[in-house]
Amino acid sequence: MDALCSRSRVRRLLLPLSAGVCAIALVSGCSDSTSPAPKPEATTSGSAQPGSASKATGDLQSEYQSVIKDVLPSVVQIDASNSLGSGIVYDAKGHIVTNAHVVGDEKKFKVTAATGEKVLSASLVAAYPDQDLAVIKLDDVPEGLKAAKFGDSEKVEVGQIVLAMGSPLGLSSSVTQGIVSALGRTVSESRAGGGTGATIANMVQTSAAINPGNSGGALVNLNSEVIGIPTLAATDPQMGDSAAPGIGFAIPVSMVRTVADQIIKSGKVTDSGRAALDITGRTVVNDSYQPAGVAIVSVGKGGAAEKAGLRVGDIITELGDTPVTTITSLSEALAGRKPGQKVTVTYQRSEAEKTADVTLGEI
Repeated sequence: MDALCSRSRVRRLLLPLSAGVCAIALVSGCSDSTSPAPKPEATTSGSAQPGSASKATGDLQSEYQSVIKDVLPSVVQIDASNSLGSGIVYDAKGHIVTNAHVVGDEKKFKVTAATGEKVLSASLVAAYPDQDLAVIKLDDVPEGLKAAKFGDSEKVEVGQIVLAMGSPLGLSSSVTQGIVSALGRTVSESRAGGGTGATIANMVQTSAAINPGNSGGALVNLNSEVIGIPTLAATDPQMGDSAAPGIGFAIPVSMVRTVADQIIKSGKVTDSGRAALDITGRTVVNDSYQPAGVAIVSVGKGGAAEKAGLRVGDIITELGDTPVTTITSLSEALAGRKPGQKVTVTYQRSEAEKTADVTLGEI
C-alpha cells in the first residue's frame, strides 16, 4: 500500500508504488428472477414526469456544493519541506490532524488554507507512526479559523456517498466523489515512498479518487462530517504495481479522535488500544524459500510473550486460528485484537510444534 504524500523529489505523476497488494473479489450483480413482473395496471400515464431525473440530479449537486462550502475551509495544505500533504483543522486553538508520513521527521511546517489565505507557520505537537497519525499546531491562530465537524464511525455504512478533500499532486482545494466501498479493512502500509510501515485496522475503503497529496485530508459524508482521513491506495502487481483505480483507504474517524485527543492533552499517545506480543521478530522462509513464520529476535522483559514462556529463536506460525507467515501477517493478526485479550500462539521450537496461551500487551 502506498502512503499518499506527494514528495517533491518525485517527478512522476504518482509516487513509487509498493508491493503491497489488496486482493479484491468481484461479484456480478444479478436480478432476482423470482420477483414478479409489474402488473400492467400498476403503470399510469403520470408515473414518469419529464425533468424528474434532472431535478434529482440538481438536488444532489446542491448537496455536494453545500458540503464543499461547509468543509473545504477546514482542509489545509501542509508543506513539510520535502513532502506535501493535507490536514484538517481539528479545533479553534489551531490544532491540525494529519498523517504521520506527511510530517515525517520535520518539526516545522508551512500551512495554506483552502480559502487561499496567506501561508501560516506550524509546529509539530506529536506524531504516532504506529497509526500513521500526527497533530501539528499553528504558531499564530488566524481569526475565523474554522474547525471541521467530525462524525461517528458507528454510523458509517457501505454505499454512503463520500467526498475526498485535499491537495492531490499539490493541487490544493481539490474534491473527488465516490462511495464507502467496504468497512473494517486491515491494511499494511509500505515504508516505500515515505510510508511508516504501520498496520492499520478498521480502515474505510472508498472509491473516491485519492492520490499523492491527499494524505491527511478529509473523507466527508453528505452531512458535512469527517468520517476518515485518506491515507493509502491499493496497488496492482499485474499492472506493474501501478495504482489500482478506485481502491483507497481512510483511517476511521474514531481512531483519529482517539489519537488526536491524547496528543493534544498529553503531547503523546498514552493509551493506544492496540495489542502487542512485546517482541521483535523477522520473517523466516522454508526450504522452498517461501515465508513460513516469524522468528522471535528479542523478547520484551516482563512483556506478554515472556510471561507466556516464549523465547528468542521460537518461530511463530499461528495467532489464534490465523496463520502467520510474515511479520506483516503477524501485525495484521494483532491489529484485530485488543490489549488484555487472551490468544493461543502456535510456534516451533527445535522443530517441535508447541502452543502458548498469551495475554496480549499494548503497543
